[in-house]
This record gives sequence, C-alpha cells and structure tokens, in this order.
Amino acid sequence: MCQDFTGCPDRDGKKGKEEMSKTPPQKRANLRDVATAAGVSVATVSRVMNAPDTVAKKTRKRVEEAMNSLRWVPSAAARAINTGRTRFVGALVPTLDNAIFARFLSKLENQLNTHRLSLVVATTGGDPQVEAEKAKTLIDIGAEGLVVSGITHGQALYDLLDRSQRPAIATSYYDPGYVLPTIGYDNAAAAKLAQEHLTGLGHQHIAVVHGPRLNNDRTEARLSGLTGSNAALELFETEISLAGGCNAARAILQGTQRPTAILCLSDVLASGVLAELHRRDLAVPRDVSVMGIDDLPGSAHIYPELTTVHLPVARMGLAAADAIAEWVETQTVPEPTLLEPSLVLRKSTARPR
Repeated sequence: MCQDFTGCPDRDGKKGKEEMSKTPPQKRANLRDVATAAGVSVATVSRVMNAPDTVAKKTRKRVEEAMNSLRWVPSAAARAINTGRTRFVGALVPTLDNAIFARFLSKLENQLNTHRLSLVVATTGGDPQVEAEKAKTLIDIGAEGLVVSGITHGQALYDLLDRSQRPAIATSYYDPGYVLPTIGYDNAAAAKLAQEHLTGLGHQHIAVVHGPRLNNDRTEARLSGLTGSNAALELFETEISLAGGCNAARAILQGTQRPTAILCLSDVLASGVLAELHRRDLAVPRDVSVMGIDDLPGSAHIYPELTTVHLPVARMGLAAADAIAEWVETQTVPEPTLLEPSLVLRKSTARPR
C-alpha cells in the first residue's frame, strides 16, 4: 500500500496535478545548438537551410544529422532575421471554389517549390478593398512578391505596391501596356474563337451566359470579343456556379424564341446549363448546342462531352512562378507573356436543325 500519497494516483487513477505541474518542459533546440552539435558555425547551418548546394556534402550531412538528433525544425521567423529572406510569395485570387484557380495555384506552388519558394494564398471575393487589405497582410508577414488575378484593382493596392516596392505580376489576362507585367491569355480572342465555331456551324441565334461583370475584367474582355458578328446574341448574367448555369438555362427557356446554341463564358456555367437542359428532356446538341470556355478536366467526361476553348491555365501557373521567382531573386522585371487559347471540339455542338 502506498503510504506517501505525494505522486500517487488519485482516486480516479490519475497522477496528482501538483507533481505533473512541477515537471519542467524540455528546452527546444535553437540554431546555435545545432551548430554546436555539428561542430560548425551558425552561418554554415544557415547556408545548409537556404543554399545547401554551397555546403560540402560531408558538412551538410553532419548538420542534417544534428538537426534530426535535436529534433530541430527551422523557424521561418528566425530564418528571416538571419537572412533577411522569408522565401514566400503571396497569391490573391477571387475564390477557391472555381477549379480554374485551383489548377492555377497548384502549378504555381509546385513550380515555386523548384525555386525554393513557398506560396501563401488569400481569397478576395472579387472585392478590391478586401484585396488591398489582404495584400497588406501578406506583405506585413513578409511576402517577397505578389501574384494577382486580372488587371482591375483598387488604387489602394497600387499605392501599397508602390510604397513597399514589392514585385507583383497580374495573371489570367494579357495586356502589354498594363502597369504590372501580365502573364495570361487574350480573353476577347478566346470568346471570339468560341463564337466563330458556333456561327461556322450555322447558329444565328445564340444565348450567352456569363458571370458578374462588376470588377471582373476577364468577363468584360470576353464579352467584348463577341462584337462584330452577324448572329443575334442574348446576354444572361448569373453567378459563376452550377446553380448559376441552371438558373440561366431556365431564364433562356422562358424566352419567346429558343436559341439554337448557348455559349457559356466558363465551363462551370456550361455544366449547369447542361444539367438543366437534361432536366427538361432537351437533347444536346440535337435540340440546342452548348459550348464553354476554360477546358476544365471534367469537361471531357460530362454528357455530352463539352466543346470548349482551352485556356492554358497550367502553363500560366508555371510561367507566373518562374517570372515572380526571377524577379524576387535577381530583380529582373519579367516581360508580358501571351498564352494562346485553342478550340477543343467535342460532342456538345452541332449544326442547328
């Protein structure tokens, strides 16, 4: 029987809280501890973290073994103090709900990793004020460069970039005359390519489904690419979602004259339109042709397979990563880069009956 109740289990079988509170926490190793354990200088440990190729292989191995034995994890804050570098880039996108942005960010992050840079993402909801606030937060925590979407931004963002002198590039849009380097595609040309495909098939009455125009230069540019055609166009604005596509299809079908083709300025909207047409027992493309713009991965696997315009989003992510990395590392301002869209013919479009 336990006579000394100090440290004995209590009636619930648990050790006394008093003794547990007296157990001193284990001291966390720091950069100097690693250097001492490896028998090298603090500067050498720093080089192993930030420029391992500049350290002899045997020395690098000794430092890495010391890190492992001490269970030491490099601190980004400590690295910034020692080197003046945080080695991360911030990206500002309207939303993560759209697969276009998810694909772009995936390629951007993977390619930045090859430059030993990390990515921190913030969403703006398409609001210029929110974008400026989140850009300031990214810069405050040490973002060495920024990647933004499109060319429509509030003055607050431009002022912030000017004050901070941070490298910044704009994506999803090509404009060689813009104040920031742009890496993207000609949105007007993409829409024109889609329209020419439909009019080439003989469609003269086309419904155009598009997302909100407010603060969205990509949508405005795509709509501008539809001018100059002899076809009659009806515009339907909705949110960029499957539900938005369904709602637009219902509005189109309530009209006095059904169009022979529906051109959606995004594949997400086209998927919603297709779902609503199927719900109404309308056959695509026999009763109406449907076309998108984006070429999302799933667009080749819905029914019927969606004819669309391929936007080189993956290549844009790679090019944006290389451009911002070079600017951050060597202070070389990148040139504007135009990525050409291309027509992808599938089974959702045909000549009108």
